[in-house]
Amino acid sequence: MKRIILFDSIAVMAGLLFANIYNSLVDAENWCSKIPESIIDLRNYYAVSNPGNFYRLFSPLNQLLALASLVLFWRNGVKVRLFLALALAFALIGEAMTFGYFYPRNEILFAADISTSLDQVVESCHQWQSMNWVRSLVVLVALVFQFSALDKIGSWTKA
Repeated sequence: MKRIILFDSIAVMAGLLFANIYNSLVDAENWCSKIPESIIDLRNYYAVSNPGNFYRLFSPLNQLLALASLVLFWRNGVKVRLFLALALAFALIGEAMTFGYFYPRNEILFAADISTSLDQVVESCHQWQSMNWVRSLVVLVALVFQFSALDKIGSWTKA
């Protein structure tokens, strides 16, 4: 049962990583391509739902599973504990980046008056685009720590 939680944690974190990479490769490229038209299209497309709905569900689940993995495997050795603690820490760093850096830019991209703040919209879009790669790297590091813990535990031995 313990391994299932760790496998679930790895799967959710990998899913978040690839969704984030998709946002960089596809979404942000379109958002920043022909401002202001692309931002108007973005707002129209996301009128009902947006990627935030996905991340508001899976980011807390990711953190909960990472914490549960740390608690469940606490007695499996110092290295396992360290790797899982670092995975959780990097997941939390990614979330802190979301709240501290991305939410203010999302507010500009999704709500600012384009007619009076076009330069701010352009700058925010390019900042979002660049920093999302950094956030992806943070999540990748967390995922590597989870796999490192799994390697130390031994996926085929009784955990």
